[in-house]
Amino acid sequence: MATVTLNHIVKRYGDHAVIHGIDLEIRDGEFIVFVGPSGCGKSTLLRMIAGLEDISGGELHIAGKLANDIAPAERGLAMVFQSYALYPHMTVYENMAFALSLAGHKKAEVRAAVGRAADILQITPLLQRKPKDLSGGQRQRVAIGRAIVRKPQLFLFDEPLSNLDASLRVQMRMELSRLHQALQTTMIYVTHDQVEAMTLGQRIVVFNGGRIEQVGTPHALYNHPATLFVAGFLGAPKMNLLACVAHATDAATVTVRLPGGALLAVAADGGGVTAGDSLSLGVRAEHIATAGSTGSSGDNLVEATVSHVEYLGDMAIVHASVPGVTQTLSIRHAVEGGLPQAGQALRLHFPAHHCLLFDAQGKALPRTPGAPPAPFM
Repeated sequence: MATVTLNHIVKRYGDHAVIHGIDLEIRDGEFIVFVGPSGCGKSTLLRMIAGLEDISGGELHIAGKLANDIAPAERGLAMVFQSYALYPHMTVYENMAFALSLAGHKKAEVRAAVGRAADILQITPLLQRKPKDLSGGQRQRVAIGRAIVRKPQLFLFDEPLSNLDASLRVQMRMELSRLHQALQTTMIYVTHDQVEAMTLGQRIVVFNGGRIEQVGTPHALYNHPATLFVAGFLGAPKMNLLACVAHATDAATVTVRLPGGALLAVAADGGGVTAGDSLSLGVRAEHIATAGSTGSSGDNLVEATVSHVEYLGDMAIVHASVPGVTQTLSIRHAVEGGLPQAGQALRLHFPAHHCLLFDAQGKALPRTPGAPPAPFM
């Protein structure tokens, strides 16, 4: 196992910088996920850790050793790619054993290493098959097994589930979590899929434009996003984000006005906000209640009209429009008792302590847990 430390890591192609001074500490035995949209730099950074891309600036330490100039084969890591890259003419056993045999290990050692990895991945019955006889999920397990037999101190995964269908991705997420529990080895996983990030990572690193937006546990990033970008990127459905203007402020509450005129109180520190400032209001779909639901009485009510409803079996997503607001709101709605219909008028309650505010630079305002909302002014 190994810690990985990145000190002001920079990557340039000529005069064009794509990684802008990354500082990050990855703990020994941790499963950490790099997530972000295409082109944000997450895969480039992973390849720099692997030694497949040169480091333009800064220092990379693996297990306490400066690794900038260490050859990839000597870094004590194994990488699993989106492509399985299995040798089609070899059996599963031969694919998994190839690197060890090439390195001159004895046949008994190779057999024991392959057998151990196959047991962990539950592919022992497949060892004499060729890759063409395997499903996509089985091929990916073989690719992971090929990495396991090398006993690396660090695993790198570069979007390994992208070629699988939805049901196989769910199965493989569970397999990867189980694998980490069994091996307790440091793992760095790159994906653009926020569901994979939320379900796999002990911590998540959110990238945007070659920079880190936020690092934290899935719970922390989902409930306490530090920036507007993180708030909008994590979550399905995405967080509702509405443009608004500060109406009144104090140390415990900021009252904002929506474009249609509705006033909403938010439990946030208004010390750095003045009336008239442009802000963004964020609220999750599960935190908006419809009139008549628990928590829907009192202030912070907004009139809305249902545009359409997505029925998902155990629950539904109600999409509604608010006068003056360009974005359509998403509301998570229970199916018991019936669902609203398109065109129906609704009164929506925005709980003050579940709402977030972001300033004009996209930074989250500090929240004030437990503070009662101030009355409207």
